[in-house]
Amino acid sequence: MSPPSRPSRGPLWPRLLALAAIALFVALLGYGLLTQAPDTDIDQALAESKAVPGPSFELSVLQRGTLGPRLERALRAPLADGRVGLGELEGRPVVLNFWASWCTPCRTEAPVLEAAWRRSAPDGVLFVGLNMQDVTADARDFIGEFDISYLNIRDQSNEVATDWGLTGLPETFFLDKRARVVAHVIGAISKRQVRQGVAAAVSGRALGSLEGGDRRGTR
Repeated sequence: MSPPSRPSRGPLWPRLLALAAIALFVALLGYGLLTQAPDTDIDQALAESKAVPGPSFELSVLQRGTLGPRLERALRAPLADGRVGLGELEGRPVVLNFWASWCTPCRTEAPVLEAAWRRSAPDGVLFVGLNMQDVTADARDFIGEFDISYLNIRDQSNEVATDWGLTGLPETFFLDKRARVVAHVIGAISKRQVRQGVAAAVSGRALGSLEGGDRRGTR
């Protein structure tokens, strides 16, 4: 008497295909999490008193601003095409402020940054606002409301913020003449922190990461 036959499980390839699909999904999920996670290299370097090159970017100009004779001569060619890259800012200390019109702490610090810009521009220190995750009309209204007169550029996404390690808004970075980050203020910046950051940018000496005031999470 022959043994009873085992029920057929069907072909093997559908199960293998399903496992492969699951593995692919997990890999893509992991990749997505890694690419969205903020880069922490800048703060790690600053914690060791080391200046670190700022991550590159090239963004559209939102407002050219009133640069003054000294900066106007230096930036006339880079601004001619309506886009600005980090490499084009080399040769002068830079204050790079990430902001958005919907960010309440950004409104708190706006007059502080504008006043500091007016003091520092004659010495060749360039202030750059980087507007992100915002409606263009709202960003322009913000600039007009606070009478902001320095250069502003615009990133409609979150890509540059991620590259720079942002965890919220506002955040401000200070770069020396070689486009190296020498200081970072996390949160709304104070008058004292602006002075400290500008001094670090001019000297090229790493100051570190400083805790500012309130901030909001990025969208």
